Amino acid sequence: MIAERGAAGGPPGKNKAEKSRRESSPAAQAVKQLLLGNGPIVTYTLVALYCAVFVLSPSSGLNATYGTGEELLAAQRGYFHRWGVIPAELLTGAPRAALTPLTALFVHGSWLHLLGNVLFLCVFGVMVEERMGHLQFALFYLGCGALALCAYAMANADSQATLVGASGAISAVLGAFLRLFPKARVTSLFPFLFFLPLRFPAWIVLPFWVALQWVAAQRDTGGPGVAYLAHLVGFSLGFVYAWVRYPRTARVKATATATEGDSQP
Repeated sequence: MIAERGAAGGPPGKNKAEKSRRESSPAAQAVKQLLLGNGPIVTYTLVALYCAVFVLSPSSGLNATYGTGEELLAAQRGYFHRWGVIPAELLTGAPRAALTPLTALFVHGSWLHLLGNVLFLCVFGVMVEERMGHLQFALFYLGCGALALCAYAMANADSQATLVGASGAISAVLGAFLRLFPKARVTSLFPFLFFLPLRFPAWIVLPFWVALQWVAAQRDTGGPGVAYLAHLVGFSLGFVYAWVRYPRTARVKATATATEGDSQP
């Protein structure tokens, strides 16, 4: 899934080098932009870090050093406990626990969890980063993600369950995207419509996603599962930040592609 932008045809008389550049693949252009420092460096760096950390960690099951069977399961539990947010420990103010709202953003519990977050980040993060700039986007992403996890911890102060993943941070990106690009077309796949791809403006699709998170949060019993409250807090933080920071955002014509109806980001 990619975020599409309309490309106007160039005037006649373009030289051969310009024509070759225009006709190059999107992947080649993205690599060239990154090498020149003009592309969404933060977004792609986050994606690379997420994938690398996951593959090397016991979560993926690919690293033979963690063993198999019960040994692997024990390594996974220890990994989540060390780097994830445990609400009951975070609120005690312990120095190690105080860092977990940041470290937990780089920990994912499964392949599905990782791929869902990476998908949403790639689709929506590129355009938000281009609008905010590299440094501001990085601080925005990490800050909103950490605050979303802290808010969940405060609402579940006695919980010993471990919270991991970048879902709160990516939800903040969705909130900012809705404010910055409300008319961008988003292609969504709805399971109850036999996965028929439909294109709607972001101001329709993203509020619908928020409504799904709200309904799911009301049914959440507080046990292990998806932290829907962190999604809602992250989305709200992202939208409010973009609203305050960019009060007169220029309307940007763009088309994004995303899958709706998932339990992630």
